[in-house]
Amino acid sequence: MTAAGPDPRRYAPATQRNRDPILAVLREVLPATGTVLEIASGSGEHAVFLAGSLPELIWHPTDPDPDNRASIRAWIAESGVTNVTAPANLDAAARAWPVTHADAIVCVNMIHISPWAATLGLMAGAGRTLPTGAPLYLYGPYKRDGRHTAASNEDFDQSLRAQNPDWGVRELEDVRVAAAEAGLTLDEVIEMPANNLSVVFRRG
Repeated sequence: MTAAGPDPRRYAPATQRNRDPILAVLREVLPATGTVLEIASGSGEHAVFLAGSLPELIWHPTDPDPDNRASIRAWIAESGVTNVTAPANLDAAARAWPVTHADAIVCVNMIHISPWAATLGLMAGAGRTLPTGAPLYLYGPYKRDGRHTAASNEDFDQSLRAQNPDWGVRELEDVRVAAAEAGLTLDEVIEMPANNLSVVFRRG
């Protein structure tokens, strides 16, 4: 008998705190049926929780990191949810994505922990992938009118930039402009716990 290998599942502590508020917003934003493309799925915890809570949707997780994709596959296997596809290797900044159509796109906590090119790629990809009226849902911290919404977000921003100068909490208006250039219109901004925002764009 061979010993079992190490558990590939990764854990993101914030997931337990934010998944229920995110789900509440997504119930209002996502279509009743169809395919949801998740960009930068990370550990996969959100994917299996949201898919399990929204069984009429097909959840399509993606991540460019092979260790994250291994974690996603393990979480899918452990959870037993059947409406989640195998994770795809997708880099948001790429000029072409391996997925060419989705009825909605969800991206949680990526924009501030990635170079700005990833945000530009996300918007361009959403413009190519979504049908008219379909949502792009973003979750995370943002600056508004040039200011952080809380002192804790300012501290977080400084810690991110210390790790990588290409990271950092983004100005929401800059994100809106990038979205508009890709044919997306800002539909709604919802204040969330822990000084985060849910930001909903729609394909024009």
